[in-house]
Amino acid sequence: MSEQKLKKEITFFSAFATVMGTVIGAGVFFKVASVTELAQSPLISLLAWAFGGIITIFAGLTCAELATAIPKTGGAIKYVEYTYGKFWGFLLGWAQMIIYFPANIAALSIIFSTQFLHLFSLPKTWLIPTAIVVAISVTMINMLGTKAAASFQSWSLIVKLIPIALIIVFGLWKGSGGVADVFVLTAGEREGFLGHFAPALFATLFAYDGWLNVGNLAGEMKHPEKVLPKAIFWGLTFVTVVYVIINLTFLVTLSFDAIKGNLNTASDSAIQIFGQFGGKLVTIGILVSVYGAINGYTMTGLRVPYALATEHLLPFSHHIKKLSPKLSVPFVAVLLQLTIAIGMILLGSFDLLTDMLIFVMWAFSVLIFLAVPILRKKEPELNRPYKVPFYPWIPLLAIFGGCFILLTTLITNLKLAIMGILLTLLGAPIYFYQIRKNKNVKL
Repeated sequence: MSEQKLKKEITFFSAFATVMGTVIGAGVFFKVASVTELAQSPLISLLAWAFGGIITIFAGLTCAELATAIPKTGGAIKYVEYTYGKFWGFLLGWAQMIIYFPANIAALSIIFSTQFLHLFSLPKTWLIPTAIVVAISVTMINMLGTKAAASFQSWSLIVKLIPIALIIVFGLWKGSGGVADVFVLTAGEREGFLGHFAPALFATLFAYDGWLNVGNLAGEMKHPEKVLPKAIFWGLTFVTVVYVIINLTFLVTLSFDAIKGNLNTASDSAIQIFGQFGGKLVTIGILVSVYGAINGYTMTGLRVPYALATEHLLPFSHHIKKLSPKLSVPFVAVLLQLTIAIGMILLGSFDLLTDMLIFVMWAFSVLIFLAVPILRKKEPELNRPYKVPFYPWIPLLAIFGGCFILLTTLITNLKLAIMGILLTLLGAPIYFYQIRKNKNVKL
């Protein structure tokens, strides 16, 4: 009897929606507060959003070459494993499985719960139970199969873009501020342009996170060599345009001082444009946006333990890699991810955990960017249905951007970076134990 495999049910629009739907979550609404506070200038704020998008697009174009040359379920894990060896691929998968995906699901579930309680004026004691229900409900959607989860992702993207589009169109038309005033470079507390731009740019990168996860679905795409590059490029391009324009809208509808540090900027801007009804409209838009992002992280994250289990690299791999008979869903992997996420919701420590792994995830991202020139030289005959344009400049810019993030993290959060590395290395004993236990798995 042949081993069950995941079905090829991911289309271009599903992949495109996964890129946009996972990236456009809470960041577009909540990160504006910290970005403007760090930028101390409307122009620097907009430049930070624009350059954050450009760095991400360069990274996406670079990774797309690997994604089409190595179109396997597991995405980034497989790129790292193919280039540097199974051990390094496992460590990335371990970090993603234990912290990255569950922590993002937990954090976004808490954000959803907070906005939901605010919208319906419910007591704060419902915060944790509501967040758990949200995480469970998204998991249940994914238990219905890849097609159901991907369809929901596509529809949630359409719905979440409606309030964003309304804010942009009517905000730019009715905005009380002047667009010209936005493009004036004002002085802040720190001296020098870079003193404001660097930390503001770093802050935007959380809002651009999640796009790489679409590679986890490559093994389930009908034509990954065509679908992946287009989905990554167009998805990230649209995200960048949306982020820049909606932040411009906030700047022309509210004063800059009213935006700095204000987590309710989107709601306040909508109230300014549409009245009290607008505030509720945007809150509903935020709920849909965040819920869609949770689905994106759930859908892509559950493929990580499945991919590791298919190579017998996890304890109880024979259970974790099991697929449901009719829908071909790795249901044990789904429940494992949900269990860790609920634990993080109950502990309330997900922010600390995700901060720890910013350094680790970007360290692996730089390794992925470097893999393109390494494999070009090492394996020139490798089938590459897509090649990154303007080689080697775009990969070099992606590497430079990644190194900038690593350096910034080391300067600002050295302890968290070290803790993230140590947490990742905890996976090493498990890896070597599994390798010794399963002689058929080669190093």
